[in-house]
Amino acid sequence: MVFLKFPVIFSIDKNTCINIFFTCFPKLYRVRLLGALEHQEVRNVLVQGHIFLNTSLTEAFCMAIVEAASCGLQVVSTRVGGIPEVLPDDFIILCEPSVKSLCSGLEKAISQLKSGSLLSPEIMHDKVRTFYTWRNVAKRTEKVYNRVANESVLPMGKRLERLITHCGPVTGYIFALLAMLSFLFLIFLKWLIPDDFIDTAIDATGLNGAWTRRYFHNKKKKENITNS
Repeated sequence: MVFLKFPVIFSIDKNTCINIFFTCFPKLYRVRLLGALEHQEVRNVLVQGHIFLNTSLTEAFCMAIVEAASCGLQVVSTRVGGIPEVLPDDFIILCEPSVKSLCSGLEKAISQLKSGSLLSPEIMHDKVRTFYTWRNVAKRTEKVYNRVANESVLPMGKRLERLITHCGPVTGYIFALLAMLSFLFLIFLKWLIPDDFIDTAIDATGLNGAWTRRYFHNKKKKENITNS
C-alpha cells in the first residue's frame, strides 16, 4: 500500500474557499495546506515530493511545472494551452481537464514510482537546466520572428473572406465588420501620425551592427586613455 501526502500550494484569494472545504471534510488529514509561498521557499517544498499535480484550466506557459521537473518531480498536468510544449514526454503525463483523467494520470505516475521506472531527480535536473537558458530562449524567439517575417501578408479582402468562412454565417460577418472598423481606424492613425515620425529599428547585430561598433569604439577609447 502506498501512503500519499498532498501539500497544497495556492494563492491567497483561494484561502477562504479551501479552508471551508476542508472544514466540511475533516478526515482529509493527509492534505497539508501551505498557502502561498515566497519564491525562495518553493524549492524546499518541491524536493519533499515525487509527483507534481497541476490542474490548470487555462495556461500559457506554466513556470511551475518547469520548476517541479527541475526539482526531480514527475509532472502530471492538464493538457491545456502551451503546457504540452513545455516539457518532453518522459517528464510529464498529460491529462484531459477532468477529474477522471487526472486520477488516471496520478495512478500512472504512482505505478511508475513504485516500479522505479521514473528518471532520477539528478538526471531530470541536469536535463531541465539546459531547456530554457537565455541563449536557447533567444534562438527560439529569433526563429519565431523569422518565420513570421517570411509569411506572406494577406490583403484585406482575403482576410475578411477568411473571417466570414471560418467563423460562421453570423459571427463571421460581425468579426469582419469589427476588422474593417479596426482597419479604418489604423488608416486614420497613419494619417494622424505618418510613418516618417516613427523611429526605424536598426540592425544592431553582426560584425557591422551598431552594438558591435559601439563596443569596439568604447574599448579602443578606454585603451587610449589607459596608455596615455
